[in-house]
Amino acid sequence: MSRAGKKERRERNPEMDCWLVKSDPDTYTWDDLVRLGRDHWDGVRNYAARNHLREMKVGDEVLFYHSGEERVIIGTAKVVRESFPDPTTADDRWVAVDLEPISKFTRPVSLQQIKSEKGLQEMSLLRISRLSVHKVARPHFDQIVELGN
Repeated sequence: MSRAGKKERRERNPEMDCWLVKSDPDTYTWDDLVRLGRDHWDGVRNYAARNHLREMKVGDEVLFYHSGEERVIIGTAKVVRESFPDPTTADDRWVAVDLEPISKFTRPVSLQQIKSEKGLQEMSLLRISRLSVHKVARPHFDQIVELGN
């Protein structure tokens, strides 16, 4: 997408938030989300991450991060269904959201690259590395998308 396209999208949806979700590629990959076209983001069992899921709104943009050995942001997705009871448990404390893929990066953005990029050192991903769902500031989101494309 051109820079103009990104700017137009922000102007149309200035209230939209940005997020990062992490998945171990041995369990669930970007390609799984693409193959399914739309899927639940479920199985989160951390209260801070759960609270982030509850904050997500339809249209919010999401960075998809492969954790484990890879440690790269591989693409972007969007929230298409706001929080609902997590179907993987009967415990009503946990929620899920539905995501759809938007685009895969031409160059995955590594954790090492994020650590070395000026302007990205304040990302919560670097401070709270074990959290599976993070809120991302719009300037950080845009910088990562630019690095990936």
